[in-house]
Amino acid sequence: MPFEIGNWSRLHPSPKNSGKLSIQPGANAVTKANPSALDIILDWSQDRPAWQRDALRRIVVNGSLSDTDITDLVALCKQDHGGPAATSVSARHLEKQDLPANPGARASIALASLSGVEGVNQLSPNQTLPFETKGLTVVYGDNGAGKSGYARILKRACRARFPGEIMPDAYAGAAVKKAATAAIGYEQGGKVKPAVQWNDNGAPHAILSAVSVFDRECAAVHVRDKNEVAFRPFGLDIPDELADACQRIKTALSAEQALLEAARDGIFAKPTWKPTTSVGRFMASLNSGSNIADLEKLSNVTNEDRARHQRLSEDLAKDPKKASSEQVVYADELRALSAVLSDASSSADDATLKSIQDLRDAAVAKRQAASVAAKETFQASLLAGVDSQVWRTLWEAARRYSEEMAYIGAHFPRCDDGSACVLCQQPLSSEAQTRLRTFEAFVQSDVELQAKNAEAEFSAALRGFDSKKIRLQGPARRRIAIEDPTLGADIIRFLASARYRRQQCRRAIDQKVPANLAKLEESPLARVRALELSTRKYAAELLEAVDVAGRARLEAERDELADRLSLPALIDKAKAEITRLRALRLIAACISDTSTAAITKLGNLIADEVITPRMRDRFQQEIVRLAADRVRVEIVRAGGKYGSPVYQIRLFANKDARVHNVLSEGEQTCVALAAFLSELATASHQSALVFDDPVSSLDHRWRDQVARRLVDEAANRQVIVFTHDLVFVNDLTDAADQSKTPVLQVSLSRGPSGAGVVASGLPWAAAKVRDRVDKMEKDVRAAKVLYDKGDETAYKEEVHRIYSNLRRTWERAIEDVAFHGVILRHRDYVNTKYLRKATALTPEDCDGFDKGFQKCCDQTDAHDPSRGRNAAPPSPDELLKDVQAVRIWADDIRARQNKIN
Repeated sequence: MPFEIGNWSRLHPSPKNSGKLSIQPGANAVTKANPSALDIILDWSQDRPAWQRDALRRIVVNGSLSDTDITDLVALCKQDHGGPAATSVSARHLEKQDLPANPGARASIALASLSGVEGVNQLSPNQTLPFETKGLTVVYGDNGAGKSGYARILKRACRARFPGEIMPDAYAGAAVKKAATAAIGYEQGGKVKPAVQWNDNGAPHAILSAVSVFDRECAAVHVRDKNEVAFRPFGLDIPDELADACQRIKTALSAEQALLEAARDGIFAKPTWKPTTSVGRFMASLNSGSNIADLEKLSNVTNEDRARHQRLSEDLAKDPKKASSEQVVYADELRALSAVLSDASSSADDATLKSIQDLRDAAVAKRQAASVAAKETFQASLLAGVDSQVWRTLWEAARRYSEEMAYIGAHFPRCDDGSACVLCQQPLSSEAQTRLRTFEAFVQSDVELQAKNAEAEFSAALRGFDSKKIRLQGPARRRIAIEDPTLGADIIRFLASARYRRQQCRRAIDQKVPANLAKLEESPLARVRALELSTRKYAAELLEAVDVAGRARLEAERDELADRLSLPALIDKAKAEITRLRALRLIAACISDTSTAAITKLGNLIADEVITPRMRDRFQQEIVRLAADRVRVEIVRAGGKYGSPVYQIRLFANKDARVHNVLSEGEQTCVALAAFLSELATASHQSALVFDDPVSSLDHRWRDQVARRLVDEAANRQVIVFTHDLVFVNDLTDAADQSKTPVLQVSLSRGPSGAGVVASGLPWAAAKVRDRVDKMEKDVRAAKVLYDKGDETAYKEEVHRIYSNLRRTWERAIEDVAFHGVILRHRDYVNTKYLRKATALTPEDCDGFDKGFQKCCDQTDAHDPSRGRNAAPPSPDELLKDVQAVRIWADDIRARQNKIN
């Protein structure tokens, strides 16, 4: 409920100190001289974190925060500080429409009816629960009759500190369970409005929230069974709930923080990296803002880097001079390999292979020319093949034999008389001599000499070509294959392609066809030469390692490469650590949000400006009206740990006593009701109040006082009371009758269709004489239908039932009318203040009672009738007169009692 205050300057001081409130922090800011406590909270919330604004909305709507709410708020708090967005929850700020409706005195809300209920417990459908809009409504129902179901609807639709949950019919199948819905009729400012089609969405209705509901759980707020009895007026308890939420969220965050602290990888306590390397410096300075991409760049190592690290690791473990010598040997091997690559390149390149093919082609062409000339010269020869290669070989062999053995010093061929052929050893005829001279002239001709020279040049080139051998193996290449597999593979690929091209070329020469050569792979000669240079440089560095400073440089390089090579195993750990540190930073930022200093300041302001000045006096008035001088308590401000101050209810007689150990249940109920009614005192409207079992099993002192106080309140606003206490019902009805307050009595029962079956009036056991007579008159009219149909058996049974009820009504008339409620059965006290009313009773009243009561006894089975007696039942007209007789008798006595003061 809202409260009015007169000074806002402690939160938003006016620049002109005009006493007026002018707030401009947000769209929902209030601009009026006397804002309510809830208006103060709403405006204060405008610049609060989103999760706190959402928490305030939940508190205002639901009264308290569940564990699920706290889980949601933790997620929202993280989201406020850049954490991941929660997929299942988003912040909804406290808005004006979330506050209890504050319609003003001329637009107060009164409930007219509750109907069309679905999805609420086992409430029967198609029932309408009516309410008296200008007085008191008493809804009576035994346990299980549906009273709590209707009350829960009003708690959810209107405004209750603990609205609770509405459960569907537990016995209905899952397929037929529905969300809770109802039609709630209401009046605003005395004018009938269209019914609200209410759906249970977890929030009070914007208009119906002006209606306040009190139940036993509300009493627990005001009177807490702890070390003290503390009072939290509505509005003031909101900062307290928010501060408590901050503590709960802080506890949850701290637990998460502790888990994160314990989750640090042990490698950071015992690092595997050197502190002086790039990796070591990055890992040592790791924080929530570290960019893992910088570390990933360091992990990009080449094969050369790996080889360098391996060489450094091996060589630094040796004598520097010996290691340097080994590197010089390796460099020499690389130089030899370079020579192999160079020879392979020069012997397999296009120019070289083309030149030998060109020599072959030239020799072939010149030989063909010589062959043409030979054919012309030797066309008359007896034998074929003259001038062939075989023939030329034979001819040259004959020349050597002649010049070196047969005819030493003589010109070949010797063709004078008496000379013999060097081949057949026969004397040469003149014809043979001429033929030999012709052969020799041809052999010595120019065309033949060119052919011979070309063939000689090609043969020499071919011998040189065949002498070139490309070997794929070698000590340097094997080492390269280990240290730099890529370079090793490139060397093999190049040498293999060179050898293959030469094979293709040689095959084409042998087959005397053009060569179709494969591609020559790119030569790695430049890289091998560069490797040779770096190796010689490294050898020089190793010599420098004889010096301490030189060795330190190489060791630093080795460590740098070692840490970079180990990065693949560390990157995931570094990522996890950065994630952990970011989570810790997020948690720390969230924990800073849970400070309650500003909330405590807000609570103190509301307490000082709203609660203390007005509520204290109002509470004293209420507690006196409810408990007279039997409960001597007062409200005092008792500090408070955080949030807002506690208003403790303290005994006047003993300020240190634990009040909950002193006050009885009835006294605690009176305290709770006094606190609840005090909260309403400064409201600007007088909307309906709903009380759900405000007293339960209390003695007459408290029931009677509570009943009178609620009836007094019903003179100013609509009051609806749900109860299962018949004595309390009578107390309410009596008080309403005495104060002429309009009262509507409704009873609930369970039927075949479910609970919550609505009936006008109270059940028979609780009904007053007038109500009973009205019901019996209806029963007589129903019985007359049976009489007119001639259904004697059914009519007789109905007559006996009506006379039995009439007999009980005459007995109730003694209590309610003749003795004016001075003595009631099952009541634990005598109401002596109405004893004077009993003096209105006359002998004629006694005779009238005896006559009517005896007639009932004759017509019922209260006693065993005579065997010979079987009289016909009275007619409907006679029966109606007998029923009306008790009304006439009672009205006559009441008329005389009213004249007695």
